[in-house]
Amino acid sequence: MTRVLVDRLCLHFPVYHSENSTLKRSMASAVSNRSGQRAGSALVEDARHRVTIDVLKDISFTLDKGERLGLIGGNGAGKTTLLRALAGIYEPVSGRVRVRGSIGTLLDTQLGMNMELTGLENIRLRCLFHGFGQAQAGSIAQNVAEFAELGDFLALPVKTYSSGMLVRLAFGLATAITPDVLLMDEWLMAGDITFLEKAKKRIESLVQDSDTLVMSSHQPEIIRRWCTRLIWLENGQIRMDGPTDAVLDTYLAA
Repeated sequence: MTRVLVDRLCLHFPVYHSENSTLKRSMASAVSNRSGQRAGSALVEDARHRVTIDVLKDISFTLDKGERLGLIGGNGAGKTTLLRALAGIYEPVSGRVRVRGSIGTLLDTQLGMNMELTGLENIRLRCLFHGFGQAQAGSIAQNVAEFAELGDFLALPVKTYSSGMLVRLAFGLATAITPDVLLMDEWLMAGDITFLEKAKKRIESLVQDSDTLVMSSHQPEIIRRWCTRLIWLENGQIRMDGPTDAVLDTYLAA
C-alpha cells in the first residue's frame, strides 16, 4: 500500500518588493552563487511580474508502508520545505502530493500550538482534532504530563513558557500520538542530559511504531540506523535516490 505519493512537485516563494532592481540583482547573485548556475534558472517572474524563487523543482517519489526515508543535503537544499509540503503546510505550485493515513509532525515546536491556551488545554485541543474520546484524551494528557515534567506549569498559558519548556510540551504531545506517517525535521530537543536521553528513547519507539517515516537530519549515525532509503536534495532537486548506505557514502564523499 502506497503511503506517500509525490508527483512532479514544484514550489516557489515570491520575493516581495521585487520592483527594487538592487534587490533583484542581490537575489540573483545569491542564487547564482549557491547553485553555480545561471540565476535565471532559479529566479523567475510569474504572470503578475512578481519575482519568485524556485525552492522545489520536479520532485517525484513514492513511499510504501514500512519505508523509512531520510532527506539529506546542505542548508537551503529544500529538505524542510519538502517536509512542510508533505504535511500540507505548503500547497504545490504544480504537481501533487498525496499522503494516505494520519500524519504526525515534528517540524516546529509551535506548529498547531495555541499560545494563549494553557498546556493542558493545548493537549485536549489536539486530542479533539484527532477525534479521541474522553478516556483516550485523558490517557494522552497523563502521558504528556509525565514525560514533559512541567508540573503545575501545565495550568499556565503556553505563552509564559520558556523555549525549553515549550519544546518539552510540543515534543511530548507530538510523540504521544502514533501516526501512520511521521514527518521529522532534525531534533526538537531541549533540556538537561536526563531529558535528552528520555527524548531519544521516546522518538526511537515512535519511529518503530509508525508505518512510514520521512526525516531530515545531518547526523549520519542516525540516518544509517533509522532509514532504509535516502533522497539527496540539491538546489531544490533530487540529485540521488536509493539505499541508505549507497547514497550517504556518495554524499559524504562529495
